[in-house]
Amino acid sequence: MVTAIAAVSENWGIGKDNDLLYNIPEDKKFFRRTTLNHTVIMGRKTLQSLPHGKPFKDRRNIILSRDKNFTCEGAEVCGSIEEVLKLIKDTEKVFIAGGGAIYRDMLPYCDKAIITKVGGKPDADVFFPNLDKDPEWVLMNTSEIHEFEGLVFRYCIYEKK
Repeated sequence: MVTAIAAVSENWGIGKDNDLLYNIPEDKKFFRRTTLNHTVIMGRKTLQSLPHGKPFKDRRNIILSRDKNFTCEGAEVCGSIEEVLKLIKDTEKVFIAGGGAIYRDMLPYCDKAIITKVGGKPDADVFFPNLDKDPEWVLMNTSEIHEFEGLVFRYCIYEKK
């Protein structure tokens, strides 16, 4: 099963200036618990935005990059979606972790999306596709409301029809 996982604003913004819009410790812990010991796919810029530009610990990291010379210790690097799909063919749980182009390109291959919806519309320059407006996706479940330093958020589970 391929699952997109992201934190989005009310207008589905996910980032600004190659950084996340939010730094919510509870959501980071949720991401870690959810993806631990599974496969995570991300783009090169997302990888480079992580602390020290290193892959996630205790996960299989696959980096999608058009840069044919890009290498990363502790990760597998793929140059195309087709290459990624071959690598994950027999993988039980796969999570798409961004950025915007990777979400857009990989969403057709996803069965599920775990979206942390955060109140407000901060300035963003990268967006996740709006699943509420996509007839292929259905909101299946939402968590109770959480709060962190004035930010209100909830976890939403979408499934592809």
